[in-house]
Amino acid sequence: MIHTTSLSSTTHRLCCAAFLLFSAFLFPLMPVVEAMQEYVDAGLTTFDMADIYGPAEEIFGQFNSQLKSKSSGSPSPALQGLTKYVPRPGLMEHKVVEKALQRSMTRMQVDTLDCVQFHWWDYRDKRYLEALGHLSDLQQEGVIRELALTNFDTQRLEEITGKGIRISSNQVQYSVIDQRPAARMEQFCVANNIKLLTYGTLAGGLLSERYLGKVEPVSRAELYTASLSKYKNMIDTWGGWSLFQDLLATLETVAKRHDSSIASVATRYVLDRPAVGGVIVGCRLGVAGAGQHISDSLRSCSSDLKLTAEDLSAIEAVTQRSRDLMAIIGDCGDEYRN
Repeated sequence: MIHTTSLSSTTHRLCCAAFLLFSAFLFPLMPVVEAMQEYVDAGLTTFDMADIYGPAEEIFGQFNSQLKSKSSGSPSPALQGLTKYVPRPGLMEHKVVEKALQRSMTRMQVDTLDCVQFHWWDYRDKRYLEALGHLSDLQQEGVIRELALTNFDTQRLEEITGKGIRISSNQVQYSVIDQRPAARMEQFCVANNIKLLTYGTLAGGLLSERYLGKVEPVSRAELYTASLSKYKNMIDTWGGWSLFQDLLATLETVAKRHDSSIASVATRYVLDRPAVGGVIVGCRLGVAGAGQHISDSLRSCSSDLKLTAEDLSAIEAVTQRSRDLMAIIGDCGDEYRN
């Protein structure tokens, strides 16, 4: 896997093969740390986390340290860690922001943060501009390589860049189901050389053969993770289980044409969208069988998987029957603020 130090200039195929989401913080640390090696060996060397994701940063730090000790002077895989700064409302003085980043650096056992993705809960509190000003200064000082956002809408993205703050990427929900970024954000990002890093692209695993032809899951036992529950609600808003089954059937038809899987096709669909720099694929590190989807992730990024005009037309014939999520929910990230 090629180490990418500038997210704003990388191609999506390289990025795609790297992004994994820490969703393992409910499990003992050592099995989780050990499980990361399987992904790195496959070339998936970039991990996405946050300062509020339990011990995710510490897990990365332990693995980072372990990887360095194993290398014993020989070149080690080009590990890359993306974290998030998600402050509570309050004063955004320089020392407050710097202290938060130093804590992440200590946890992750790094001298420089590869990428800090900033999140803000309430747009009415304009101190997000103050915080981003300090983050930009810290980037100039070498504390951060890439300054990015997570779940910001297009209006605020325009405002921030208008202040002269250089943003590399914005992490947003984007899938064949939730295509809100295409409404406004995509065009702005392309024009300003900002990449989209996307999550929810597989709807927590619902976009897979496992749910094709299945009765609608409704109980907590069936929707046994927070992601499954979250994205099932998104499907309900989008068009319901019957339309979702039509979509899965169509994706399966496309997948068979390419000797692929529903997940690979759904991922590729988003990867091919303008401005998308990478897809974040969740993995429950430390859980038995978690690594079985590595091949799907690699297949998604393969140059052999090219969706045709016929494929896209078939998929869009289904998605055009859905509700307008932009009208119902609002722009990217609005689901966390409404």
